[in-house]
Amino acid sequence: MSDIVIKTENLGKKYVIGHQAQRGGYTALRDVLMQNARTLWSKTKDLATGKPVIQGDTTEEVWALKDVNFEVHRGEALGIIGRNGAGKSTLLKVLSRITEPTAGRVTIKGRVASLLEVGTGFHPELSGRENIYLNGTILGMTRAEIKRKFDEIVSFAEVERYLDTPVKRYSSGMYVRLAFAVAAHLDPEILVVDEVLAVGDAQFQKKCLGKMNDVARGGRTVLFVSHNMAAVSALCSRAILLKDGTITCDANVDEAINDYLSSLSEKAETYLDDRADRRGDGTVRLCEVWIEDRDGQRVTSVRSGDDVTIVLRYKGDPGKKLTNMKIAFALRGPMNARITDLSSSTSGFDFVEVPLTGVVRCTLPRLALNSGTYLFNAFCSMNGIVSDHIADAGKIHVEAGDFFETGKLPGGAWGPFLLQQRWSIQGEA
Repeated sequence: MSDIVIKTENLGKKYVIGHQAQRGGYTALRDVLMQNARTLWSKTKDLATGKPVIQGDTTEEVWALKDVNFEVHRGEALGIIGRNGAGKSTLLKVLSRITEPTAGRVTIKGRVASLLEVGTGFHPELSGRENIYLNGTILGMTRAEIKRKFDEIVSFAEVERYLDTPVKRYSSGMYVRLAFAVAAHLDPEILVVDEVLAVGDAQFQKKCLGKMNDVARGGRTVLFVSHNMAAVSALCSRAILLKDGTITCDANVDEAINDYLSSLSEKAETYLDDRADRRGDGTVRLCEVWIEDRDGQRVTSVRSGDDVTIVLRYKGDPGKKLTNMKIAFALRGPMNARITDLSSSTSGFDFVEVPLTGVVRCTLPRLALNSGTYLFNAFCSMNGIVSDHIADAGKIHVEAGDFFETGKLPGGAWGPFLLQQRWSIQGEA
């Protein structure tokens, strides 16, 4: 128990939001006066009792967090993942003591450095140099500590040239570089980082992940929120998945990411029956297409290196016999460029006798696509004659994964394909 640095017990955070009532075209003056009087009285009571003043005629309670329980150990890098609105940022604000919980309790051992929004704790009129001292002081550092780390911070942030320029003239990238450098270099026991790294370029993001790895290896704790599953997988050994303010999964990072990707499978399938922009003689009609993971579950996102299956449901003309059917998918990547074709006949799978209705599966072992979204056309021919062809029939959203099984993830600048490689080196006399 002594190495537990963060512990939440039945943690909850409630917000009260206001709604403006819809009014018709005619309202009596006495109704307006009565409503204004009630609103004034309600706001006065809230002020007197220390409650926040809520604008609107009616109010609604929203639980951003509810019954959240977890523990974080010293030296652990914990990922916090989930869809937008799941409660990730609210949880970090509670842990950073920016907002108070409505229910439950949080126990934290150690100094917390938080990077939740670009430029948090910066004064726009002060220079970069002055803001390093200001922000470090806010984080609880002494002037001597800041001075000792000053050169390292400036070098990491790459803002030497603009060090004496007011930060209001910084770009968002410069802002986040300096803010991260201060938070990460002043030796916090707990480093809390939200999605702000998305502001930086790819090189800076890689640099930040390396620094956070160093922090974790140094025995300090990192909490990392991101929609970039590759970054979470590279940094964290464990992750918690939030949904509607509650934890639905607390496991090793791969299991949590798989649960998250599976949770995106709502409406993963694409129905093609109503598509009018199709061509062919109609002997076979393509009805539905979707993506399955290695366990046969319908998903909208997969990872590089995972087994992936494109599934196509079709129905044939009852008055015709279906023979010699060919199915193909044409994948397109960035800038609408065609990157490859998947063809049943070219790859040696001949469908000679074909059932009248059925499902065709095309499995791609160890998906060799880099992160990105890929659209594909769906094509069907019968005895060499086009039966049905639909452009943009479906899509595959690929998250970066450990394709090479080295623990290192390829960057987005690699291009669409990942190829297995063998390397060697030999000296010359």
